[in-house]
Amino acid sequence: MPYRRTPLVTGEIYHIFNRSIALQPIFTRSKDYQRFLDVVDFYRFRNLPMRFSHYIRLPIEQKNQFLNSLYEKGESHLEILAYTVMPNHFHILAKQIYDEGIKKFTSQIQNSYAKYYNTKYKRSGALFQEMFKAVRIILDEQLIHVARYIHLNPLTSYQIKNEEELEHYPWSSFTDYMGMQN
Repeated sequence: MPYRRTPLVTGEIYHIFNRSIALQPIFTRSKDYQRFLDVVDFYRFRNLPMRFSHYIRLPIEQKNQFLNSLYEKGESHLEILAYTVMPNHFHILAKQIYDEGIKKFTSQIQNSYAKYYNTKYKRSGALFQEMFKAVRIILDEQLIHVARYIHLNPLTSYQIKNEEELEHYPWSSFTDYMGMQN
């Protein structure tokens, strides 16, 4: 069993990331990216009465009521500060709110997405390389650097051609920071 060298401390900020097995693309269609972001939004909450796979099958009105009640209660495992989803990996910058919040959240999003992906693409087995990585953010300069790194990842990984295209990359929190969406 893998051992985490970095303890995940409540109240601290971490850069969380993981890659797919053999660096294979696991987000190939817009629906895949959107599913992952929906799973992230769902599992950031604590004490959920159902799994995402059950939630997704609810009638739209019931889904909206359920989500609104989660937003009102506001009991989250973590506060997400920045994110980017790339074809074969994800980055999330987050502050842990409750003990083991990051661990529970990341386990749930990876398991949920893996089940979805394996079912949709008729495959089996692990989807992510190993235990997620978590780097503790200690300095303000480090926080700024990591947030910038996360938002520039589509550019530095050649998913987009120039900086102007960052405004149109839909799988990142960059547009939230720029005030283009919330």
